[in-house]
Parts: sequence; structure tokens; C-alpha cells
Amino acid sequence: MELTTTAFGTWSGGRYMHYGEALDDDRLIALIRKLHDEGVRTFVTADTYGTGKADEMLGQALEPCDRDSYCLVGAVGHDIYDGVRQGSKGYPRFTDPELRDESGYAEYLERATVAEAKRCGTDRFDLVLLHNPDTIGYTSEAVWEGMVALKDKGLTERIGIAPGPANGFTLDLIACFERFGSILDWAMVILNPLEPWPGGLVLPSAEKQGVQVITRVVDYGGLFFGDVLPGHVFKDGDHRTYRPDGWVDHAYEKIGPMQEIADRHGLTLLQLACQWNLAQPAVSCVVPTIIQEAGESAKDVEEKVTELARLPDELRLKPAEIAEIAELGSNVGCMKLKGASTRHNDLEERLADQWPMRPELMVIAEREGFDPSW
Repeated sequence: MELTTTAFGTWSGGRYMHYGEALDDDRLIALIRKLHDEGVRTFVTADTYGTGKADEMLGQALEPCDRDSYCLVGAVGHDIYDGVRQGSKGYPRFTDPELRDESGYAEYLERATVAEAKRCGTDRFDLVLLHNPDTIGYTSEAVWEGMVALKDKGLTERIGIAPGPANGFTLDLIACFERFGSILDWAMVILNPLEPWPGGLVLPSAEKQGVQVITRVVDYGGLFFGDVLPGHVFKDGDHRTYRPDGWVDHAYEKIGPMQEIADRHGLTLLQLACQWNLAQPAVSCVVPTIIQEAGESAKDVEEKVTELARLPDELRLKPAEIAEIAELGSNVGCMKLKGASTRHNDLEERLADQWPMRPELMVIAEREGFDPSW
């Protein structure tokens, strides 16, 4: 099955990533079934979420549904089998030289994919993403030969890449598209009207190489659902507390004019964000995070599911409005990015999400007019 325009990720619901209120088993399972019933038919999961628990929950929820009635996207890359969790850094990437060399990449990818599919109650995915790769994952032929082998063995119809977990990896991703674009089907990046940078920088390259794009964080940390308002207090441990102080209040200075555009077309703010994303080059699927917020203003997550499911098929935004929204949300240079950067040239410790700039990436930076210090 092809990916549908709207999708659900198992990082939603507060169980496996700390956003808002954590849903209990029954409510989360019912929510996934409601998504399916209302037409959101693509489900994205990763083996590192809850160390496999998110896969199991998704499999339990989808068990009554015909396998051909939904699109299943898995993600592998963090070694939850042979690796040791490194505190807040999570599990190491399977390409960590302390775990294996390139001769073991294909075996690991097959083993991890088979195990994740089994937890999801199936024997195959529609798409498998290389999840949060380190610099080896972006550049290794052995890694991508192993990913292609997943297709050859019938474990997936398509393969792709999902950078993260933070923002950046721009030059690495463009170089990966240019080198492996002939075998890549999909990529997943962070993009929304209040964060057009840096995710938007990779979209022309994706389009040129024929790589379709899934965008996540479409809701901008829940703000486009309209129930995180100025003055909102996040619970201790909420994943969004890493953002700078005042980010909600500042966002609403930009959301006001966007609301006027949404009202003009009969769209909710979340639907506006989805349509803006889908208007970008190569973007074919949007995955907002479904969060049950705390407080009196909070919408039920079930209402948010219906809002997503009712996203109009036709693009209602005009080209001038799409450009206006991008200008309103411009955030160039607002954060330190992960991946290759000249900021990382003097790193003494090998890190899985940041590494020194390489000469071939400098060529891309100069060609595209990017600041390599980002």
C-alpha cells in the first residue's frame, strides 16, 4: 500500500515520548483504531520507542484490521539488541564501531526489521526507514546495500531515511540523496510553518532525486492544535521543555496572521499547517504529533484525530499565501543544528549526532549558499 497523505506516529500519545498526558493502553489502542476508521491509514513506528513496546501496542491496535487496509512504516537504526542504553542519549546506532564493522550491517538490519515486524503482528512493512543515522549511516555503501536487501527479501516494499532526533543534518541528507537517490524511496524531516528552516533546504534535492518526503512535527509542538496557549505550563519532563523560554508566546505573534488565512479557507490551524507542508516540493505525507495536553483549554485527542482525518484533499492555499506563511514563520539561524558543521571540527569525542565538516559537504554548502557554521 502507498503511504497516505496523513499518518500517525507512535511517538504520539505520551507513552513512549514524553509529550503532555500519557494515554493508558485502552485509550491509545482505541485512538489508533479510530484513526484507521476515519481514514488515517499510515502508521509510523520505531523499534527504539519504548524499546519495542510501541511496536507491540501498534500491532495490538491494528490486529482486527485487514493488513492490506493500512500502510505500515517501521524504523530501525538504534541497536536495542546488542547495544547498551547510554542514559538520555539512548541506544547506540548499530553502525557504532564498538558494536560491529560493515560486514555485520546487513545481518543487523535484517534481524532488526524481522523483529520489529513480528512485534507489529506482521511479516512485512510497506516502508522501512533508517532511523537517526550517524555519519556512517549517511555515507556507507554497506548500510544501503543492507537496506536494499530488505526489499529483496520481501521484508519491505520501500526504503528511506529518517534523520534525527534533533534538527539539522542538512548537508548530510542532501549528499545522501545525491549519492543514493536511485534506491531511496522516502525521507522524513521536521517541517512546519513555524520551522521552515532547515528542513525546507533539503526539499529541492529530494524532488530532484525522486525521493518523497514525510514531514513530522507539523503541529509545532502542539501549538497548531490550538490548545497550547500563551502562558501554558508544561509538566516536568515534557519533551518540549527543551525549547527556549517564551517560545509559545513568541509563536503566537506569528500564528495570529496565519489564523486569518486559515479562516479565509475554512481550515483549522492544524489543517493549515498540513496544507502548507503538502504544498512544499516532494512532501507527500504529514505526521503531526497527537498530544493530550493538560489544562482546561485542552482538546481531547479523539477530537484532534477527527480534525486530521478531515483535512481537505484539495489544496486551498494560494501560492501567495504559501509564501506569506513561510515569511511569517521564517526561523533561519534560530538553533544550533546537528550533523556535519564547522562548529564540530574540534570535537574530541566521537558523537552519534554531530561530526566535523567534510570537504565534499563544503562543496554542497558553497553551491547551495548555506552557512557551514549552522
